[in-house]
Amino acid sequence: MRVDNTPLGFIGLGVMGEPMCANLVRKSGHTVHVADLEPAPVARIAELGGQAQQDVAAVARAAEIIFLSLPSIVQVEQVCLGAGGIVQAKGKVHTIVDMSTSDVARTRQLAETLRGHGILLIDAPVARMREAARLGTLMITVGATRENYDKVLPYLSCMGSDVLLCGEVGCGQVVKIMNNMVVFMTVHALAEAITIGRRAGVDGTLLMDALSQGSADSFALRNPGKKALAAETFPEKAFPTEYAIKDIRLALELARQGQVDATAATLTHDLLERTRAAGYVKEYYPVMVKLIEEASAS
Repeated sequence: MRVDNTPLGFIGLGVMGEPMCANLVRKSGHTVHVADLEPAPVARIAELGGQAQQDVAAVARAAEIIFLSLPSIVQVEQVCLGAGGIVQAKGKVHTIVDMSTSDVARTRQLAETLRGHGILLIDAPVARMREAARLGTLMITVGATRENYDKVLPYLSCMGSDVLLCGEVGCGQVVKIMNNMVVFMTVHALAEAITIGRRAGVDGTLLMDALSQGSADSFALRNPGKKALAAETFPEKAFPTEYAIKDIRLALELARQGQVDATAATLTHDLLERTRAAGYVKEYYPVMVKLIEEASAS
């Protein structure tokens, strides 16, 4: 796919970041410089042809466009502006593409701050699951001008099959946050439905299969519904409760700013908080069903 010799960077090789970076290395035809706090994923990407770097500053000195896949805006700000970060490295970076799910207002403020250092920030958070990250079929929602979107589209297309321009900087985050809010609320509804169905004598797997053939069908039903709720499997190496809480808080903050009474989203947030308080922190967030089951039994 190479159209020039622009060196790329990728920082954050977690559950989603590593397969995303692997696709960028395989498909882009560009040199991709990588860094992460954990050495193992860096070594795996290096085996695919990526260039392992010791830290963020080394990536910033080697790359012109850097992609970030980090837990939250806190880490994004630190990597961009903190000690040993991209700005301090004074490298040749001119564009940062934040593929994390980040706070909208702070993303826009960060974009303004980076602009003062001659660096463009584009937000491009990802949706869909780990398998989509591996296959390069993520949905990527982008906040940028049309001109800047067109510049990074070839690289984003290595990682996603649906890359959508959503508006100015921050708008990619808005769309992604709303996507996650709806998914969490749907899983909440499915958790209640499967608990009610089981109490009434219907097998959970049968119920999810039946609902998937009717008007209740959805991505959430066919994935967390069938694979987690019906199977009663909530692995730690999936999307944990603490991440779901972070994302739905972002949605509620947008609701507050827009003076929207988000009653249903608030109920789902409260259930997730109670799930974490019960000790289900790292488990896949549909484990919220345990709280529904326990409350129903008391």
